[in-house]
Amino acid sequence: MSEIDETVRTELEAAAFRRLVEHLRARPDVQNIDLMNLAGFCRNCLSNWYREAAEARGLQIDREASREIIYGMPYAEWKAKYQTEASADQQAAFARSQAASHKDH
Repeated sequence: MSEIDETVRTELEAAAFRRLVEHLRARPDVQNIDLMNLAGFCRNCLSNWYREAAEARGLQIDREASREIIYGMPYAEWKAKYQTEASADQQAAFARSQAASHKDH
């Protein structure tokens, strides 16, 4: 692949990010805990990264606003509509993955 211009690369990355957010909005059946257990990140992580990127550029976005950007609705509304109670197996897998990821840091 030939060298990609920095502006074009940023535009491609932004398009991929928008597509990921769109995909996650279309799949509310995929629980955040499952994303964390399988991939090590979830919708809340994306909203935190979005907020951190804004702050790095001098923009102030609060946690609820960044979550609404990712979830497509207020977080409390998404949680009430779509979040299910985590099973004991999901919670155990989460505890194991968190312990393993923090060992590396």
